[in-house]
Amino acid sequence: MDQETLARIADALERMSPVPSKAPDFSAADAFVWHVEPDRLEPVTKINRVDLSLLIGVNRSRDTLLENTVQFAKGLPANNALLWGARGMGKSSLVKAIHAEVLKQGLGLKIVELQREDLPSVARLLNMLRGRDERFLLFCDDLSFSHDDQHYKSLKAVLDGGIEGRPDNVVFYATSNRRHLMPRDMIENERSSAINPSEAVEEKVSLSDRFGLWLGFHPCSQDEYLEMIRGYCAAHGVEIDADTLYAEAIEWQATRGARSGRVAWQYFTDLAGRKGVPLT
Repeated sequence: MDQETLARIADALERMSPVPSKAPDFSAADAFVWHVEPDRLEPVTKINRVDLSLLIGVNRSRDTLLENTVQFAKGLPANNALLWGARGMGKSSLVKAIHAEVLKQGLGLKIVELQREDLPSVARLLNMLRGRDERFLLFCDDLSFSHDDQHYKSLKAVLDGGIEGRPDNVVFYATSNRRHLMPRDMIENERSSAINPSEAVEEKVSLSDRFGLWLGFHPCSQDEYLEMIRGYCAAHGVEIDADTLYAEAIEWQATRGARSGRVAWQYFTDLAGRKGVPLT
């Protein structure tokens, strides 16, 4: 067998069984994004987030999640957390803001963002993080599953850890619009068509039970909506009289058919642009 053929065989074997990825320099940043093919953790030097004080109407969830995260950063026991509920009410913003607050307290904590599509690779990620001195908050935004989606089985490796157990230096936070991570109509359909209805969806529904913390987010009131906007104006130095802000903000949310933190930020972004105030 000639050298060229041997080289091709060696390349093919390497692609089938790639060399395990090395952990990055975790001192380079406080945030990382997990990528696959090849497996790697990319540092994020500037995180897109808002200050914790600007998140209105989520006081109970804020306090509970902050306490849990501080415990974890101190090396104490802490729960995985599922933040579920209304769209645009600051679920992912709260996770990132709490990470910043923990850093302000002088506690070391790295946040690693993981895409739902990359859940099958989570075991490899955990092996990279296991046994290190750093503490890691794994974060998956907008987590949900369809009826034929098998990714939820990979998530159990994070929540339960399998035979090895979840690494002591890793905690997992996820956000979802769905309390049980799958649509209610799908749950009812599977229950009505299954031979054993109680078992038909138990495996997927029980996944949410593996989160120690369930934090619900609900649509905000009009007063909370306006308070959010006033908070953004104060934080960024945007001046506008109260009557004009009220009229414009109410019209803005009416055209979108909803009130939420996201809608409040979108109105404020438009307002800041019209006022010539850059958002940095």
